[in-house]
Amino acid sequence: MMDKLQSYLTNHGHGQAGGHMLNPPIKCAVLPAFILTETCDAADPLGRKRVIPAGAQRAEQTYHIREVAKAVDSYGGYPKWVKFNYNLLPLVLDSRGVLWDAPTIYILARCQAHLNPDMTTFQSIAEDLSIFMRFLEEFEVDYLAFPRFKLQRPTYRFHGYLKNRILQRKTAPATAKRAMGSVIGFYRFLVAEGMLVPENPLWEDRDQYLTFKDARGLSISKRVNVTDVSIRAPKQLDPYDGCISDGERLRPLPQNEQEWLFEALAGLQNPEMLLVHLLMVTSGARIQTALTLRVADVRNELTDSAREFRCSAGPGTGIDTKNNKQLTIHIPRWVYEMLRKYAFSDRAAARRSRAKGGNNDDQYLFLTQQGSPYYQQKAESLRFDPDFDRRYRERGQALRMFIRDRVIPWVRQRYARDFHYKPHDLRATYGMNLTDVQLAAVERKEKTLSQARDFVRVRMGHECSATTDLYLNFRSNQATVYAAVDGHEAYFRDLIEKAWRGALNAEA
Repeated sequence: MMDKLQSYLTNHGHGQAGGHMLNPPIKCAVLPAFILTETCDAADPLGRKRVIPAGAQRAEQTYHIREVAKAVDSYGGYPKWVKFNYNLLPLVLDSRGVLWDAPTIYILARCQAHLNPDMTTFQSIAEDLSIFMRFLEEFEVDYLAFPRFKLQRPTYRFHGYLKNRILQRKTAPATAKRAMGSVIGFYRFLVAEGMLVPENPLWEDRDQYLTFKDARGLSISKRVNVTDVSIRAPKQLDPYDGCISDGERLRPLPQNEQEWLFEALAGLQNPEMLLVHLLMVTSGARIQTALTLRVADVRNELTDSAREFRCSAGPGTGIDTKNNKQLTIHIPRWVYEMLRKYAFSDRAAARRSRAKGGNNDDQYLFLTQQGSPYYQQKAESLRFDPDFDRRYRERGQALRMFIRDRVIPWVRQRYARDFHYKPHDLRATYGMNLTDVQLAAVERKEKTLSQARDFVRVRMGHECSATTDLYLNFRSNQATVYAAVDGHEAYFRDLIEKAWRGALNAEA
């Protein structure tokens, strides 16, 4: 195994980290900038000399490296789209802070297999493999040994370990499912690359067929391979949680909570947070769309007859959307005027002057006090920056912290101790507000239900009408559920009261 691993390392190069040094002991670390290098001859024009100083029992060593990306540009041999430099490359370390090489090779290979790798995905994989590393160290398990007795194999032992943690409520089922899935993917890679030739099977495979409907309502069957070490984490929907399944469980805020929310935002006097909330709840924009809006998008005056501003979002616009979908965001005129007024304010100009790129129309509309974007556009995050020195990308963390630390406590202190929401709930709130208006128009016979349905579907950007129907039926479904519950409660209450009276009147 180690010979094959060393061969793989030799063929695929070594890594050079940019940014801060790692501080052991860390289980999972992130390199702000990573440049893949490989050893070369001293005479190579692209080579650079490296010296390992002499130690107590080690002589000084000298070697030469070259950047793989530059070698590819000069000599060819790889497809042009393959990347060799990454920001935020995750690493798995042991308890001594020493790099675990096999997962690093696996993650690097996965990155190179994607045209535009999403590093947050690979960071999740690294975190899962860090859990696996902790298990290996705690129970002194050799992850390469697969003895004849099935339950002694590392895959089955880790499966049992995770199942026990679920029973002990130390690990959520979804977390355990993801961790086991990452370990399965890791082992599949080791076997496929010839880095592991197990003496006995890693697990038992079987095929399952899943049937589901696509966005057009067509039934599709898909064959999936499952193993006997996979962990199931079925989700049980709560009919009383007041949520809609639109990509995730979203809670539309009722009218009174919307009033509390904007009263809190007005009282907290943060213009950026107020405008972002307002934009999301009046246009249905997702967090990545609202926070990647540009100054140029709100610079022009609207015509006198315009009741709204239609903003194009998606690839080529500088504004991010879910799954890179091309969308039109409908912003009410009065909201657009507030955004435009903010864009021309001294406060916004001062923030842009501190931002990378300076004060110009291509700058983000919403910036932090330090001039950083609240959410970095996806296209920007995919461009390698050798000087990048952070261990994260801006993905709306500041907005979520403001909600958690400022808005929710403000409302809870004054109105309801159980008040809660997350940014994406604002989109569901917009959807329900829109639905209520459209259904009212249907009741007045100003439009048909089909017209109302299409209007909501287009404004929400739903590919599947079934998702739109969740909004149209939300109020009636909630009323039906609670009516059924109230009916059962009344029946049982009457039954128990009769039994109780009979028991009291019975002879002792």
